[in-house]
Amino acid sequence: MRPLPTLSLILLAALGGGVAARLFTLGPADDGSPEALVQTAASAALPALASAAPPTPVVGGAPMPTLAPMLERVTPAVVNIYTKQVVRVNNPLAEFFGGGRFPQERVQQSLGSGVIVDATRGLILTNNHVVEGADAVSVTLSDGRTFEAEPIGSDADTDVAVIRITAPKLTAIPLADSSALRVGDYVVAVGNPFGLGQTVTSGIVSAVGRSGLSGLGYQNFIQTDASINPGNSGGALVNLRGELVGINAATYNPRGSGAGNIGLSFAIPVNLAREVMRQLMAYGEVRRGSLGLETPDMTAALAKQFDVDINLRGALVRRVYRGSPAEVAGVQPGDVIVAVNGQRIDSGQGLHNMEGLLPVGQPVKLDLQRDGRLISTTATLKALSKEVEGATLDPRLAGATFTDLPERYRQQGMNGVIISKVAPGSRAARNQLDGGDLVLAVNRRVVVDLNAFRAQMSPPPKNLVLALQRGGARGELPMQ
Repeated sequence: MRPLPTLSLILLAALGGGVAARLFTLGPADDGSPEALVQTAASAALPALASAAPPTPVVGGAPMPTLAPMLERVTPAVVNIYTKQVVRVNNPLAEFFGGGRFPQERVQQSLGSGVIVDATRGLILTNNHVVEGADAVSVTLSDGRTFEAEPIGSDADTDVAVIRITAPKLTAIPLADSSALRVGDYVVAVGNPFGLGQTVTSGIVSAVGRSGLSGLGYQNFIQTDASINPGNSGGALVNLRGELVGINAATYNPRGSGAGNIGLSFAIPVNLAREVMRQLMAYGEVRRGSLGLETPDMTAALAKQFDVDINLRGALVRRVYRGSPAEVAGVQPGDVIVAVNGQRIDSGQGLHNMEGLLPVGQPVKLDLQRDGRLISTTATLKALSKEVEGATLDPRLAGATFTDLPERYRQQGMNGVIISKVAPGSRAARNQLDGGDLVLAVNRRVVVDLNAFRAQMSPPPKNLVLALQRGGARGELPMQ
């Protein structure tokens, strides 16, 4: 499939995976000094230490707070991950001297971190972007042992991946209930920043349930001011009991990751990572569902059309798809969904993000505004396939396979459906469709996602014109 047009990730740097170690320029590094950790954790560390931990150090007759006993239990479960990817490049000198194009292979090395969550089976949680596209993955333990890793599965839309090693005497980290985290709780980040080796930083939970960050897929992040740097991706965020509460994923800096950490870091809650791992182990993929709604951004025209206050916070329902969970639950066009399972919804994108995080087949409570009244209903998300064959929608599309746009692109404001492949000689090929095309609209009606595309093709329209983006160009293509 031809890659999508290049999209810039403004203000947000995903860390670790895909960043060649040779490109790093070392700046002021975390020294991991006991003084820095003591100052951050303060006396709150003392009651959190389990009785089984080594005794608290005593200096001058007074106990001194330290994270060392907890970290002695945690750090053996945090690993360094090294990946290699063979990329083919053309030699411009050979082409210049008339020798034609001579592809050469270059090995690109990247680094990141991971967390052992099952010592018996050797299962390790990390970020998808740490291992994505890797031809070889190796894991180095805190005791210096190195093992080749086997990929188990990954989910780009939550940036979670699972790999496995076969090794004796592994240590796993216990998993906490991340839903119990509160703003102000102390947390500690452990990882492999800049390839320096295992490093520990500390801070507090700055926010929970954070979303709306461009280019990072489905989002329900823990925000922390614990310092996270390139190479920390996939590492552990733990509480003071030494339990895993999150997988470090990204940091925010208006000047880019090269400017250093400014205390805005994000981790994937362990409850989400655990569910993704469960599905990857069971099905080899993550199964997601949909309510079956079209919820565009609020505009003055839509507010007037549905007689809704333009300042009302929530997701305005413009369309309810036939046979969808939302239709069964009684949701109507003009409703404004203001909360899902008690969690506030601010926009259509916020609702879409929530859909991607909710389990399929379980009841979901929807709070919505209708004609000035607040009402509640319950829906059950229906699982949807991630791709559809064009022949099942319309004979004119036979031979084309349509796939949902990856969520990380949708979070940057893109909509549409990707044509992932076109069979040679098929009707779709004769209609000049090509793998990698992005379908933006059907008969000038915007295509939001695969669910909307299916709905707009049912029943098949008499005349069918697709608006496409191909490379940097856009245009319309009639289907014959």
